Amino acid sequence: MRDGITVVLMALGVLLTFIGALGVVRLPDVYMRLSASAKASTLGVGSLLGAAAVHFGELSLASRAAAVIVLILSTAPVAAHMIGRAAYFSGVPLWRKTVCDELRDAQEGGGEGQSGEGGA
Repeated sequence: MRDGITVVLMALGVLLTFIGALGVVRLPDVYMRLSASAKASTLGVGSLLGAAAVHFGELSLASRAAAVIVLILSTAPVAAHMIGRAAYFSGVPLWRKTVCDELRDAQEGGGEGQSGEGGA
């Protein structure tokens, strides 16, 4: 039973990490690439660490793996968000077929709507 769970978690981790890598190669701009790498790879690494914890079955290894998973899940999205904002404010262009630029719209509107104070 434990081997089956390990295989499923490892396959899921490899698949998600591969999808993240494929997204980095195939997507057209830095913002979409960043999204693909942050989401898919984070879940892929979490699945691989979960597979290692299940496979070895020791409490000390499982607790360290859980701590690393929590750390990755809490820091990777924040880091990706900050890198994306830094790229945007540095002037990295959006993909030419981008339809919506909510950050530009918020800046042009004076920031209303974000703080919740600009209404009736």
